[in-house]
Amino acid sequence: MKTRARKATIIDATSLLNNQKHHPTPRPGRAFGASRLPQTFQTVIDPNKHPTQPWRDLPPATGAAPFRLSLDSVLSNDAMNSIETSGTMVFHSVGDTGGVNTPSQIENVASYMEMDFGTPDVTTHPSFFYHLGDVVYYDGELDNYYPEFYEPYMNYPAPIMAIPGNHDGDVDPQTGESSLEGFVRNFCSQAPTHTPEGHDAPRTTMTQPYVYWTLLTPLVTIVGLYSNCPEGGQLSQAQIDWFELELKLAPNDRALIVAVHHPIYSAYGSKPGSQHLKGVLEQASASAGRVPELVLSGHVHNYQRFQGSLNGQAVPMIVAGAGGYNPALHTLSKVFHSGKLPIQMAGGDGILENFCDNQHGYLRITVTKKKIQCDYVAVPDPGSTKKGAPGIFDSLTIKTNY
Repeated sequence: MKTRARKATIIDATSLLNNQKHHPTPRPGRAFGASRLPQTFQTVIDPNKHPTQPWRDLPPATGAAPFRLSLDSVLSNDAMNSIETSGTMVFHSVGDTGGVNTPSQIENVASYMEMDFGTPDVTTHPSFFYHLGDVVYYDGELDNYYPEFYEPYMNYPAPIMAIPGNHDGDVDPQTGESSLEGFVRNFCSQAPTHTPEGHDAPRTTMTQPYVYWTLLTPLVTIVGLYSNCPEGGQLSQAQIDWFELELKLAPNDRALIVAVHHPIYSAYGSKPGSQHLKGVLEQASASAGRVPELVLSGHVHNYQRFQGSLNGQAVPMIVAGAGGYNPALHTLSKVFHSGKLPIQMAGGDGILENFCDNQHGYLRITVTKKKIQCDYVAVPDPGSTKKGAPGIFDSLTIKTNY
């Protein structure tokens, strides 16, 4: 599909921040690749208007290179047999869940995620929850793991895996904890165990081999990056080299997803897309000769779906960071609400296809050999008078045909 972009409208940081309290009516979902002529906007930020976080050195690896975890080491034989027999695997994904002020939103989203296990057909039950980072605010403190992670997911029945976000890696000097200390203890354990910060929660630690790592499943390979603390993300050369090799060696008979906390594209002014990460993905894809079917991110506390590109190939890129952080969500400028979707992001090749910035929610992703189905489930607020199951706000189908 060829489109002709209109002249870009440049939105400065002041106008964006002055419009944060605008709450629109949710837009209905629309199929990926809609043919409507995209408008063009650009977000320009003033670095002095929001705090910056420094680079934090990574902790030692807890597992052996090349840092891969096979799903069959986490799920039961029956669960793995169900995936193999049905040819279908479902998983949850969202980021930025830590309920730092109150647990109301994270517990609300978690309760709706638990509803996905209530159907009689077990093949539709999620096999795991892949967290997109910022599990614990503000600085990944060990003391906050119980109220912000273990307690809200006390009744969530599936394993929870994660990549770290910038807040997971930042440091509170008052605690004396090192960067990612809490994340490593609770997600990168060498064997499942109960940590003191888990208190009475039945959930054991996850056994990821490192803070950047690859999940191997029968139907999809998920390569998870750690984009550190600075705004826009930052990767060491060692991680970039590892990433290129993981793309090259990823099984070619199944889909490939890349997860990274900082987004490649974003329409939220003070947390824009990252040209640095875009360049890393472009170079790695070119070097490996493999382009992922999907890129997942968090960091911005809302839902945004983009049509992006890597090495000339169209790649959908989703921001899903409305998992439960309080207080309010990140509301896009009303310029985006008044414009007609899709919207071409000036200064780059990203096209904003859809967004939801006034409801928390989560992704439910269904993978087969032929397709990846991504549904964003927007949930009613805890105080809402709405009853019944949450609605699917937006859907994306990616054809794979492996």
